[in-house]
Amino acid sequence: MKEKSFERKTELLEAALDEFITKNFEDASLNAVIKNAGISKGTFYYHFQDKQALYLFLLESSVKTKWEFVRNRTKDYSEDYDRMDIFEKFRLQAKIGAEFAAAFPKYHRLSKMLTKEKGSKIYEIAKDALGDGAENLLEEMIVKAIENGDFKEEFSREFIVKTVSHLFVHFDEIFHTQEDFELKGMLKNLDNFVDFMKGGLAK
Repeated sequence: MKEKSFERKTELLEAALDEFITKNFEDASLNAVIKNAGISKGTFYYHFQDKQALYLFLLESSVKTKWEFVRNRTKDYSEDYDRMDIFEKFRLQAKIGAEFAAAFPKYHRLSKMLTKEKGSKIYEIAKDALGDGAENLLEEMIVKAIENGDFKEEFSREFIVKTVSHLFVHFDEIFHTQEDFELKGMLKNLDNFVDFMKGGLAK
């Protein structure tokens, strides 16, 4: 989006969020967003190229807001965090993720809607636009945990990195029903997921 701000920018972004968290990308209506925001098409196209550009802007804003939230909350646990093994860190991050979902429910729902787009063209475009930052951080976290001795020694480094990364990156493919996307169900699944990994991999 162009740097220049405009009147009703907040209304546009709110209207867009409301549309994208209730419909998949293909079914979301740009005309409905523009109408609900109370702006003209000319104003919209001056700031955004098309529906895709608006969607990617919201996703990028969501990711940026979440990382800032997680970073700030993790500071509150800084002393304890350094002493935790990787499994307890995963559990804490799940708790902070739940706090984020409560604080920014629309951003949370937007990210859940994106996971449902897997296999579509827009999902691949969004993945390219957002980059692999989260996956890279996850791998760094796992490698550090290996060096700290959090895993059984009989498992190779490559096996642990690939297996644990895969389990987390594809978590939503295991738990994908509507019930699983509810906050309570998600936290329970994540907690059980961590217990499952810890019981199978920890010393």
